[in-house]
This record gives sequence, structure tokens and C-alpha cells, in this order.
Amino acid sequence: MNCIIIDDEATARAIVSQLCSNVPDLDVIEEFDNAIDAIKFLNQQEIDVVFLDIHMPGFSGVDFVQTLKNPPKIVMTTSDTEFAIAAYEYEAIVDYLVKPITSERFEKCLQKIKNSLTQRPRTKTGEVSSSGANEDLYINIDRRLIKLKLNEIMVVEAKGDYIVIKTEKEDYRVHTTLKKIKEKLPEKLFLQIHRSYIINFTKIIDIEDNSVLIEKNVIPISRSNRPELMRRLNLL
Repeated sequence: MNCIIIDDEATARAIVSQLCSNVPDLDVIEEFDNAIDAIKFLNQQEIDVVFLDIHMPGFSGVDFVQTLKNPPKIVMTTSDTEFAIAAYEYEAIVDYLVKPITSERFEKCLQKIKNSLTQRPRTKTGEVSSSGANEDLYINIDRRLIKLKLNEIMVVEAKGDYIVIKTEKEDYRVHTTLKKIKEKLPEKLFLQIHRSYIINFTKIIDIEDNSVLIEKNVIPISRSNRPELMRRLNLL
């Protein structure tokens, strides 16, 4: 079995690595101090098991689990005993190790991993984001139907009873809701990242902390929508 370790604490990574080294058929391929770098790695490499810390700054272990579309088997490692029940809501999570981890408990965990791996084959992790097609959207403004190219729309922002559609050339104010226009926009090109914003994710210039930059627009990312955004990106 191949595995990786994700934990922002070097000591914690070393302890798990030492426990893994005592198992002949378990190889630690890589260690990461953050979840983002691990996601990039998994887009290129197939792994059997991930030993994952829950509480990490910026992008937590839970965010990591939610981001991967076809995750490997995951063992959560943490000092937080209160998360144990919630952890099993995720199919990929096969066990929950509370720090400090003992050798006896680690051996039981390995048996759970082996049992889980023999139950169902796993498909390769990672997904490449798609490009948008040249489709049209017609909007009604002052009794005129204006045709917009979908791949020219950058951002859709909700403002009360209206939405503002921001294109590469002009902004349009339309009397409708974000929910209604979302139904008209292809999922392969657009993504809602906040309760008030839908973005064309092919137009993203930069992502920093909890916001994305599109042209000169800084758009907030809600915590609940961040995992889907990360899953859709073609990370290197």
C-alpha cells in the first residue's frame, strides 16, 4: 500500500511516518504540511491511503475530503475527539485516530484500511476542468433582447431583485434572480462561489485566501463553496 501524510505539524508527521515504517507493506510516498499541495500531488499520483490531520490553517482536513471527487481511503488524525461521529459521514474516511497514536491502535487501523480496500476498487483521483463552448444567452433589457456570448460573461452578482452580469465589454442589469440565471448557465463553465456571486471560472486570474480575482473584480468565496471550486480547478 502507498500512503501520504498531511499535517501542518512536523512532529505529528514524523510520528505517523514512524508508525508506517514499522509496517512492511505500507510505504510513505510523500509528506505535506498543507492540504493544497497534497491535492496537486493527488491529481498526478494514485495513492491508497491518506493520513490526514483535521485542523490545519487555511484549508482544513474536512475541506480536503470534500474537495476530492474520488478520494483514496482516508484516516483522520487529530486531538479533537468530538469529530469522530461526524467523520464517518464521509464514505472515504475509514478510521479516526486520536493523538497521541499508539502502536496497538495503529495496527487496528491498518486492518480497517485493508478490509476497506478489498471491498471496492477505486478510480483515479483528480479531474481536469472543462473549457466553455460558444453558446448564447439572451437577456431582456428595456424590452430589447440582447444576445450575450456565455464565454464572455465573467461574473454574475445578485443585487436585491436584480442581477448584474459583468462581461468583458459591458455590465448589464437584469430584473431576475441568481437562482434563475444559474439554471441557464452551463455547469462546465460557471460556478456559484458565494450566495451573491456566480463566476466563469475560466476567467480566474488569481486565488488568494478567500477570494478570487477576475479582471479587476475581487469576488469572495464562501466556505461551503470553496471545496467545489478547488475540485474544478486543474491544479499543477
